[in-house]
Amino acid sequence: MIQVNEREIAFQEGVRPIDLASTFKPDADLFIVNGYPVAADTVLQDNDTCCLIKKGEVPSQDEMECLLVARHTPGVHQAARKATVGIMGLGGLGSPVAIALARVGIGRLILADFDVVEPSNLNRQQYFIDQIGMKKTEALKQNLNRINPYVQVETVEQRLTETNIPEIFKEVDVLAECFDDPVMKAAGLRAARLRMENIFYVGASGLAGFGENNTITTRKLFPGIYLVGDLESAAGAGQGLMAPRVGVAAHQQANQILRLILGTE
Repeated sequence: MIQVNEREIAFQEGVRPIDLASTFKPDADLFIVNGYPVAADTVLQDNDTCCLIKKGEVPSQDEMECLLVARHTPGVHQAARKATVGIMGLGGLGSPVAIALARVGIGRLILADFDVVEPSNLNRQQYFIDQIGMKKTEALKQNLNRINPYVQVETVEQRLTETNIPEIFKEVDVLAECFDDPVMKAAGLRAARLRMENIFYVGASGLAGFGENNTITTRKLFPGIYLVGDLESAAGAGQGLMAPRVGVAAHQQANQILRLILGTE
């Protein structure tokens, strides 16, 4: 069998992507086989996955699924699209975490924040100048829809507390703590440890300034609970929050979330 744009067909000896395109997508000009671009006349093997794409064309949902499967491998993508991830705080950490997970093809995101986009956010947060004044939940949902419109995005526009966090995020597989406020970081961790025993938790602490890249690491604090950062560098006079280092931490969080979804921990 060969999988072609999410369809299974019988394998024929000597078949090439260009042969499949004549039947399934005549205008295709990009051919991805098992995650890699190949020439149109590449001979396929049994059990190959072939994705036929027209450059410059917005893919349908099935074609988008095919692309993600092709780039990430089938097992990875199937696990990702079944997963639900909650993100608490949509600032310098939460917005890039959400974008990375949308690009991976996470099936459902629950995004929580009560704030609006401000000019001071634009130095590190994944918003645009014309979104100033919008609720962060709506602005980020808008941006995610432009990246991957097939991810289910739910928004929560209220202040989170240690009491309501377990109820709001009770359906998630992994919960990402992306707060700026140290008090809320502590509240999120307590909620996870005391009332969310069956949910993975990935928090962050220590990512200000422009210190060395490799001091930001991922640590396992308790079973199912992880913390990203250097645990020391806090924002203050002479040491602000900047896009590069915050982004390093955010993408470590996103990668750790993916590892947990895939069962590698």
